[in-house]
Amino acid sequence: MYANQLAQRGFVVLAFDPAYHGYSGGQPRYSGSPDTYVEDFSAGVDYLGTLPFVDRQRIGALGICASGGFSLAAAAQDARIKAVATSVMYDIPHLANLATGETRQQQLATLSEQRWSALDAAERTFPDHPVTTIPEGLDPVSQEFFSFYGFKRGWHPNATHNITSVSNLSFMNFEATRRINEIAPRPVMLVTSDEAHSKAFSEETYARLNDPKQLVVEPHGQHVDFYDNVNVIPFDKFADFFNQNL
Repeated sequence: MYANQLAQRGFVVLAFDPAYHGYSGGQPRYSGSPDTYVEDFSAGVDYLGTLPFVDRQRIGALGICASGGFSLAAAAQDARIKAVATSVMYDIPHLANLATGETRQQQLATLSEQRWSALDAAERTFPDHPVTTIPEGLDPVSQEFFSFYGFKRGWHPNATHNITSVSNLSFMNFEATRRINEIAPRPVMLVTSDEAHSKAFSEETYARLNDPKQLVVEPHGQHVDFYDNVNVIPFDKFADFFNQNL
């Protein structure tokens, strides 16, 4: 959706599945780490830079949801990314590192022990086919995600699993966005909404960034509306940001 809308506004856009997921290759399937997901963005820059109609000095990045955090981390370590924008970002490694003390040690012990029996097992998070009802017992945030990924709206046969459980060990050991203050003087734009349950991630991240930076808070739209709702996503603002800074 983002690639299509930005292409209509004159941009060359590469949309990709992260390594080990979806249409991308790699084994074991559904495994992942913050370092891998950050590297995916740099690999995308590599590829775009081989295209004769792309100016290597005018390449930016846009990350949606969890990829918002990884796009920022990529910009912090890859100076070729000249501007970065996020949409309803999540900072998954930061979230994974919130546990401390006994709670963290128990999580580490459980996941470490699981490596013996489930080296490449991934949790099936969403159904094998689109459904019309949300399972009982889900918390409100999980219900919102299920309403997208479990229904025809966002269901895809390559997106029925979460990452492997043991992959969380990597997330608990690597704060991907630790150095995002060093993106400056390259510009950053964070987009969220007053209704998005993820709004706090954008606000906290904005506070950690150095100028130039901007936080765009739209009045309406749930978190998942910023995945595909053309009446909610401010595509013209994204286009203006990249036109001004690339």
